Amino acid sequence: MKQIFIDQFIVPATAQQEFKERMKINRDFIKELEGFVEDRAYERQDDQGNLICITTAIWQNEEVLQNAKEAVQQLYQQQGFDMKAMLQRLNVSMDRNTYREITG
Repeated sequence: MKQIFIDQFIVPATAQQEFKERMKINRDFIKELEGFVEDRAYERQDDQGNLICITTAIWQNEEVLQNAKEAVQQLYQQQGFDMKAMLQRLNVSMDRNTYREITG
């Protein structure tokens, strides 16, 4: 069963450029992984000028999603990148969940 990985980020105006640069690196990387189906990214501005960004990545099944998560963590280690530290430094909030498509 396909797995849909959905993130929502709230990004202050001052952090949007750096955030989008990192998001592009991640999106480009996952597209090359086994079991990747498709991804999308959506954005809007709230009343305070924050970027509200939602990203989705669809994976063939739970196993390839878990493998992808591990591959992303390995990439972060190779690059010396700490996602949690970046989000804290930029004051970005994140809500992350995995969903299944409703069929029938």
